[in-house]
Parts: sequence; structure tokens; C-alpha cells
Amino acid sequence: MSTTNYEFIVCRYGELSTKGKNRRNFTAQLVRNVRAQLVAFPALTYRETYDRLYITLNGEDGLAVSEELKHVFGLSSFSLAVKAERDLEKMAELAVELIKEETGATFKVLARRHDKSYEHISDAINRHVATRILQNTELTVNVRQPDIGVIIEVRTDAAYIMMKKVQGAGGYPVGIQGKVMLMLSGGIDSPVAGYLMLKRGVSLEAIHFASPPYTSAEAQKKVIDLARKLTNYQSSIKVHVVPFTDIQLEINKKVPESYAITMMRRFMLRIGDALANKRRCLAIANGESLGQVASQTLHSMKEITTIPTLPILRPVLTYDKVEIIDLARKIDTYETSILPFEDCCTIFTPAKPTTKPHGDKIERYESAFDIEAMVTKAIEGIEIIEVTKQQAEETETFL
Repeated sequence: MSTTNYEFIVCRYGELSTKGKNRRNFTAQLVRNVRAQLVAFPALTYRETYDRLYITLNGEDGLAVSEELKHVFGLSSFSLAVKAERDLEKMAELAVELIKEETGATFKVLARRHDKSYEHISDAINRHVATRILQNTELTVNVRQPDIGVIIEVRTDAAYIMMKKVQGAGGYPVGIQGKVMLMLSGGIDSPVAGYLMLKRGVSLEAIHFASPPYTSAEAQKKVIDLARKLTNYQSSIKVHVVPFTDIQLEINKKVPESYAITMMRRFMLRIGDALANKRRCLAIANGESLGQVASQTLHSMKEITTIPTLPILRPVLTYDKVEIIDLARKIDTYETSILPFEDCCTIFTPAKPTTKPHGDKIERYESAFDIEAMVTKAIEGIEIIEVTKQQAEETETFL
């Protein structure tokens, strides 16, 4: 599609139309997010209305801007557009001019008269514009599956003519639902969980557990790279890297092997809960999928999740592995996640971890630890890494 003649991008809101009195807050957050996503295009200007956001290109590359808009949650769709006079013949002339630059053999005109005082009804606009296109091109009409969809919106100030509707990311604007602490490992599942949380309008900080020298600098770089993939949807993410080696060694020394994973996950959630409260998060999110591994059976989840004071959100709980991989590929995290660097969840992995841990045994094993001191020490040792899109080529090792 040529963008030579396009002056605007018309953005349509997603689920915001159902938000009643909260709609103003939702749209204000959406516009802030759009501006942040498009910061690399300084010439753009913005105009917000009740049901549309109009972005004036002012010479910026419309296709490049469109690629960035695909990552903004809260937009249902958007279109490159040209502004026309509300004169029926002027609209038809412009539609003919634009459609000649498109590829395809069939078309359909879909006009909508948002200004109900406009003298021509939508059907009359459809017929008039379609007739002019038939008279001036070799195209034919196909109302079911057209190659080109000519969209015309008649507003009070002008008519906007568009040749294509691009599907947006949907969901809610990031930040409208509060903040969540994401437990981010180097695996496939947790980045997908983060993406799904962002789609529902939360903002994210991330916590990662590192166990050097048993986990490598490359393993931590992989996690930072995964966080950076998520900055396609949230402009920056704080990653809190927890020194976890001492705790894992203590668990390995004092707890029967079959309970090591259970105890490790309980310590992770203690630390995650304390940090999330400190950072004013409203919940903890992770990539647990029911039954996928020993620590993700219902019996294990019951014993692991009795500790946190905050809700635990599991966006991929009911997804099977193929579904999670498909989403990981969609958001471009899969190839990074499968890099062969061990994380703290895969070192010291017992041969036969229990899938049905018992609370009384857990209580007995944990009595051998000074839990509060261990958690406090781990939190005090946290390193915070601010991950942004702009730092993409500057990643270094951190251990």
C-alpha cells in the first residue's frame, strides 16, 4: 500500500466503549501510551475525540508509525486516512485516486454517517462512490470478500477516507489496572504471562532470581532480553534481580531432595510478595500452567501459595504448551526463551520432585531456617535494572 497521499491515522478504541463514566480515564491513558510508543516520530500531532484518536502524520512515515501502533493495547483497529470535503463528488474523486494505488481486483465501499445531520444517508454515499470507482477503474464489487475495503466516515468537520483497517492489539491501555510484579524466568511461559497481563491493562515490574555461579551471565542476559521484548508493549520495565544462591544452597543442604522445588518456590513467593508490597504492586503474576511440572500441580500450588499476602495471577494456567509456544512466537520471545542457558529453576533439579507435598512436612523442614533473615538479606541484595527499548543494543552482563 502506498502512503504517499495519506495525512492521518484514524485510531479506533477497543473495549473502552463499555467503560461508561471511566471512559475518560481510559482514553487519557491510551493517548499517553500512544504518545510514548510513537516518541521516535516527533512531528506527529494528536487530536482525541469521543470515539477516535486522530494522528496527523506531518510528513512522518505512515507505515512505520502503523507498525508501532500494532503494539499499543487499547486500540481495536486503525487506518491510514485522507481528509476530504463533505461534498459527495469530492469524496468519490478522492476514493478513486486512492484506490488506484491499491492492489486487488475487487472492492467494497463501507460508509458511515457519524454526523446524522449530513444530507446523504450512508447507503447513498456507498452507491455514489462505488459507481465512480466502477466508472474509472477495472475493479469489480465484491461485498462478501473484497480485496480492498473503502471506508468512509463522515464527521462534522470533514469526511475521512481509508482503504484498509489494520487490526490493533485490543485489550485495555497499559497502566489503567494498576501494577503487578511479574516473576520472570528465562523460560517460555513467564514472558507470555507478562504479555497477557499487559493486554489486560496492568503495568509490570519484574522479579528474577539468579544463582551465580551456578547460573551464568548469559542466562541473566537472556532474561533482560525477554524483558526488552515486553517493552514493545510497555516502554520500560524495572527488573529486580534477586541473589538467590545462598537460599538454594541452604535448601539443598537441609531439605529432602523431593521437597527442594516446593521449598524454593515458597521462598521465591515470600521474596516476591515482600518486594511487590514494597513497590506498591497489587498482585504477583507468574507463568504457571496447571500440571506442567511438579511445582504446578494443584496440590503443589496449594502449599506454595499459602504465604503471599497479594493475589497470585496465572494468565496461562489453562493453556497447554503448544498454545503458550504459539503466543511466544507471536510476541517474538520464543527464540530467546529456548536459548540453552540454565536458570535457578533448572539447577539442583531433583530426580523425583513430589507432586503432592504435605503441609506438615513443609512446616517441619522450614523450622530449620531463619526465614525472615534470609528473605531480608535477599531483598537487600537486589539489583535493579531499568530495561527500555532505546537500550536495545547496549545490553551487558550483570554478574
